[in-house]
Amino acid sequence: MVRGRGRLSSFDVLPPECEGIVTEAALALAAREKTQTEIYAEFVAACEALMKEHRGELEFSIPAFSSFNRFSIRQARMSRRLDETREIVAVLAQKHDAKASDDLTVIAGEMIKSVVLHMLGDGADGVAPKELKSLADAFRSAQQAQNMSSDRRAKEDAKLAARVTEAVDTVGKAKGLTTETTDLIKKQILGVA
Repeated sequence: MVRGRGRLSSFDVLPPECEGIVTEAALALAAREKTQTEIYAEFVAACEALMKEHRGELEFSIPAFSSFNRFSIRQARMSRRLDETREIVAVLAQKHDAKASDDLTVIAGEMIKSVVLHMLGDGADGVAPKELKSLADAFRSAQQAQNMSSDRRAKEDAKLAARVTEAVDTVGKAKGLTTETTDLIKKQILGVA
């Protein structure tokens, strides 16, 4: 028996113009500075203002409080998962050096890109536009993380090379080594002439 996504939630059917309002509500929920009831009241007011601004050209049903509550629960779950992930990454970062972290970023990025491409290949015909956008965003984020990781690695390598060069030159002068000898040492350590 093939099952679909099921019924779309009232948040899924909101028009794209509401994305900013939904994002603000999600951020307010994550901040935990206001009650859910207060945030919902602001959400409803913003939706009503949006419809009023479009003078009848944009009409949609504002999600009920029960839908907003389910949305809030999903947001809280996602927030907890993100917090747990951050804690795991912090522990891993303490235990591993920058190169290991960069390698992990590259591996994770490749996995995400692989999953995205696999999903598109298997079911591209059944992918909704919002899902396709989410997949594209995940793909782009993974690529950006890999690029940032590579840039950081290149900067760290350049700093290390500069420190090694300076140290070899300093020790070479102190020990009376010739320029050719210090250049040979630097070549052996750094792989450069």
